[in-house]
Amino acid sequence: MRETFGSVLAATMVSSRTREGVFEPWRAHPVEPLALPPAAHALHYGSACFEGLKAHRGGDGLVRLFRLSDHVERMQASAAAVCLPVPDGELLLAMIHAAVQANLDEVPASPGALYLRPTLIGVDPSIGAAATPSQEALLFVLASPVGDYFTGRRALTLSVETELPRSTPHFGTVKAGANYAMALGVIQRAKVEHGADQVLFAPGGDVQETGASNFVLLDDSRLVTKALDRSFLHGITRDSLLHIARDLGYAVEERDISVDELLVWAPRGEAALVGTAAVMSGVGSLVHDGARVQVGDGEVGPNTTRLRETLLAVQRGEEPDRWGWTEPVAAAAGGRPQAERR
Repeated sequence: MRETFGSVLAATMVSSRTREGVFEPWRAHPVEPLALPPAAHALHYGSACFEGLKAHRGGDGLVRLFRLSDHVERMQASAAAVCLPVPDGELLLAMIHAAVQANLDEVPASPGALYLRPTLIGVDPSIGAAATPSQEALLFVLASPVGDYFTGRRALTLSVETELPRSTPHFGTVKAGANYAMALGVIQRAKVEHGADQVLFAPGGDVQETGASNFVLLDDSRLVTKALDRSFLHGITRDSLLHIARDLGYAVEERDISVDELLVWAPRGEAALVGTAAVMSGVGSLVHDGARVQVGDGEVGPNTTRLRETLLAVQRGEEPDRWGWTEPVAAAAGGRPQAERR
């Protein structure tokens, strides 16, 4: 895919609105502008959350969703955190399957995938409801055929930010747009000043995550990443890679990482960004206090490549799925998506 990641939408979306706080039956329909009142709660008070996951086409032609139930559970947690009506798990599962079924012909071959964006927004029309949750919500699922998030699989440059956090400490686990907006200014400055691709947030010297991905250190025998806490997103790709790394014989360490340790590690090891969109992207250099530090030989490292390719092989059905992460998506009867489920 030559287009910017996520900029091209598949033809069909799936949506459901609440009525008196209860989600109505979903429907599949052509992608269209949303009908929202200008006073919608989400537009003024940020009552919105989302998820991101992928459907992969294997060499056998079968399309598989990856860790769907985990994404559904995380979206339910995000909905609760932003005080929106929480969709039933079965509803979310059905809507995501329906979005893939409706757009099966648009799932690209590997290394592309169909990126899925379930989104939930508060729609109560009141600009005076700053201290009141939205009682009504709109839930929809978009699909987008995508290629690599970072094109060319080149090694990335990260600017290390030691003062500002990516998110507020108690909200880091939530997939909310405000978390990403908080990081945008820092990322743009790093791009202009240092030519950085992303920012590695390490407030107080505590290495956490980048603006859109988790972060790991690797060498030939170890994978090291920050232990889970409420300050950063609990990535599903991160968790998947930890399982795969252990299966391949790496010692996995989940613990605090200081900037000092990071700078010592960099010349002799590897570093990578980890996430649904990025999958696993190698880091070639760090910028810290204005100085550039090369990571390894400055290219994507062999351990990063090995783990990335193993994960992709599992997602495509080319390697055994020992963890039950993948599930096939079948075309609806007659080869056409089911238009509505009641």
